[in-house]
Amino acid sequence: MTDQATINNVVWRACDTFRGVIDASNYKDYILVMLFLKYLSDLHKEKTEEYMTRYSGDVERVARAMARERFVLPENCDFEHLFAQRKQPDIGERINKALAAIEDANRSKLEGVFRNIDFNSESNLGETKERAARLAHLLEDFNDPRLDLRPSVVGQRDVIGDVYEYLIGNFASDAGKKGGEFYTPAEVSRLLATIVEPKAGDRICDPCCGSGSLLIRAGRAVGSDDFSLYGQELNGATWALARMNMFLHGLDNARIERGDTIRNPKLIEEDRLMRFNVVVANPPFSLDKWGADTASDDRFQRFWRGTPPKGRGDYAFISHMVETMNEQDGRVGVVVPHGVLFRGGSEGLIRQRFIEENLLEGIIGLPANLFFGVGIPAALMFFNRNKPDKNVFFIDASHEYAEGKNQNKLREEDITKIVATWRARQNVPKYAHLATLDDLKEHDYNLNIPLYVDTFEEEAAVDLDTVKVEIARIESELANTRVALDKALQELGV
Repeated sequence: MTDQATINNVVWRACDTFRGVIDASNYKDYILVMLFLKYLSDLHKEKTEEYMTRYSGDVERVARAMARERFVLPENCDFEHLFAQRKQPDIGERINKALAAIEDANRSKLEGVFRNIDFNSESNLGETKERAARLAHLLEDFNDPRLDLRPSVVGQRDVIGDVYEYLIGNFASDAGKKGGEFYTPAEVSRLLATIVEPKAGDRICDPCCGSGSLLIRAGRAVGSDDFSLYGQELNGATWALARMNMFLHGLDNARIERGDTIRNPKLIEEDRLMRFNVVVANPPFSLDKWGADTASDDRFQRFWRGTPPKGRGDYAFISHMVETMNEQDGRVGVVVPHGVLFRGGSEGLIRQRFIEENLLEGIIGLPANLFFGVGIPAALMFFNRNKPDKNVFFIDASHEYAEGKNQNKLREEDITKIVATWRARQNVPKYAHLATLDDLKEHDYNLNIPLYVDTFEEEAAVDLDTVKVEIARIESELANTRVALDKALQELGV
């Protein structure tokens, strides 16, 4: 069985092909496309074998059945064919042509997915001879017999997401957050998806979907296939990964748009923003130049509560998400930096209006250093059109986690405790507090978690008599040391 450690081992060796040639944060673009091609080839092989068995080797019937499959792999475009051609000097061009043919044959699902990746790029991969040698090595790495990506072997695992996480966790400090992309660690995605509780029939959206793993996690939380997924992503390479990720999980009907969610939202119907039952996202923290200059002219009136500061776009994304909630049962879960909870000015006004509208359901404080390339602690904010009361629930989960060498992680017991506490919605000393509207007004709508959850630990009482005895002992030892030092100095004639 191909486990994640095996896949990571193959990927690690493949990275050697690019070391010293391209920036480490760009490894993933080539490696994940090759991984996807290998998946398509293994899937095609498995389906062909399945039909050959079913139709007793009738090649024509097998061909007709394969033509009706959810994807088409044109002749001579599979991984095995390219591997056999790996010694050709124009192998980069051959890979590009194969990818273009795959995209063309599956246009409704994969259109534009490979346009941002060039395996024949001299600027990225070197001159012809060097480029051919590197690509031959890359194909050889992925030809590892242990790397079996057939669905019957890997199941529903998030192969693209897991490798993406592995790559950005190991290469370059900015690999996890570059050009607006921001990967959400699996345990945070799981926590977020569990709390918003997606239900059968829900439309689920991530307006900053990155590689799509958080969106997929939210969909899988439904527990059936009765859901629809929507997303938007600005970065072209990351948008392509999201499309591949959807395909890899059999979510061919997911609608993933490319573009700037704030300046140019693409999820529109009947000339208005689409509405969703569930909206989840991990937007870029405090994005500068998010579009404040055009916010007043926003045709969807998303910023009627106030325009966020020019240099901090956190509430621009939050406002967009809240405006796309379904009017009846819409829920929002969003990852935010802590400054969103207490900063004043226009952010304070927006925060106050959310509270006065009784949309803010609660806040969960997370441990520091959970996210790649971002050491500061983050929080989760939840909004709900159908709240059970007018209170806001606070959980301080920042002190319970597994400490890692480069990155901390929420443990299974941490997630279980957070979810159980959230659902109980009861005060827990030094961990959770249900704040009333009067409590929030008293603090001028400041949502800084320590204002509501007191985690202060009293120090043990000091026994002054014992301290005095200890001080006397230390002074006595010091006096003896000075006498001994003076005697030694005299003997040395100093």
